[in-house]
Amino acid sequence: MKQQESSEKPLTTQLRELWARTDTKEITREAAMAEQERLLDEYRQVWIQALLLNGESDLTHSILTEIARRRGIKDLISVRQRCQEAVQSLKRAWHEKVQTVDKPNVERFYDQTTSFIDELMWWHTLNEDDTPLAYVVALKFAAAHGVREILDFGSGVGSGGLLFAKHGFAVTLADISSVLLDFCDWRFTQRGLAARFVDLKARKLPEQSFDFITAMDVFEHLTDPVDAIDVLADALKPGGYIFGRFAAEMDPDRPMHIVQDFQPVFARFEEKGFREVWRDDWLWGHQVFQKSV
Repeated sequence: MKQQESSEKPLTTQLRELWARTDTKEITREAAMAEQERLLDEYRQVWIQALLLNGESDLTHSILTEIARRRGIKDLISVRQRCQEAVQSLKRAWHEKVQTVDKPNVERFYDQTTSFIDELMWWHTLNEDDTPLAYVVALKFAAAHGVREILDFGSGVGSGGLLFAKHGFAVTLADISSVLLDFCDWRFTQRGLAARFVDLKARKLPEQSFDFITAMDVFEHLTDPVDAIDVLADALKPGGYIFGRFAAEMDPDRPMHIVQDFQPVFARFEEKGFREVWRDDWLWGHQVFQKSV
């Protein structure tokens, strides 16, 4: 699909304006809820169409089928069960394998733990919540600002990268997990899509190479999130954008969320000459920071 610039208002702006109309009694709350669901469904359809395998029409079935194909099995019921149990599997694995929260232990955990495939792929079915649709918000922001070269930092299972690639962007996926990067490479190959893959344990990101960087639910996992700002700043072209969520709360089911204080991250953005140019204060809390020209 060809990349196109868009003048569409951000979803959060549309929703804020929509609900403001209920304050003035212009529309009822029921009508606003129905319109909000219609707008969200438009975003869902963009996400779904980007991820569906050829011949599939249901996203959950497609994702379970994709995992099964990768593992050479046919029992989708067992695949679904493993996906639904993945959060607890990861919790147990963290407590067993990460005795000290430092860079070597954390990197080893992400590099060797296959349950992340199940957990992330299940999340991307949208059965649990709609927060993966933040990638569609990022896609529309990128299209509206005419960017071309995209880096998905902490790319996970590659769904965000697939979304951007399907819409005509040049995509690079970067992660510290060889397991996840191999899975991403396989997913792109299955669809005949091109991308670059960077294993951050072995290679540095190329300097001043990207117009737009996504960092979706990544920074809470990092042992040194301030250093990550330096890395991304070097990889970003002047005037480029970083789109991410820099917030997390303590979650007993997700002990790998090791960062809750993001003030040092925001301070580092400021020190590096970034300015905040957009914020989602309505849905999922993502922010966009622009590098100085």
